[in-house]
Amino acid sequence: MQLKEISKDIYDVSAMLDEVLGKEGTPERERNREKAWEEYNAAILLEARKNAKLTQAELAKRIGADKGYISRVERGLVVPSVATLYKIASAMGLVVELRPA
Repeated sequence: MQLKEISKDIYDVSAMLDEVLGKEGTPERERNREKAWEEYNAAILLEARKNAKLTQAELAKRIGADKGYISRVERGLVVPSVATLYKIASAMGLVVELRPA
């Protein structure tokens, strides 16, 4: 898709986003938004594990899972339940905080 140039070096990407991700308000756009959040959260968990200096196998053992499960979570292929997310955070010495926005 060709980006529409508004003025020199300024482009309107809305049409491209609508084409690639689906129009705002559609189920397709919402699915893509959810997938983006899943991938973002997976990256956060991966970085947190590395910062905790734990291998996938070590983290898996701490939460009673297998290494493959941790790998799938970190790649965004599996979304852990809330209970498992709390276990993962705790195993890395972290806490999950829910607070008003």
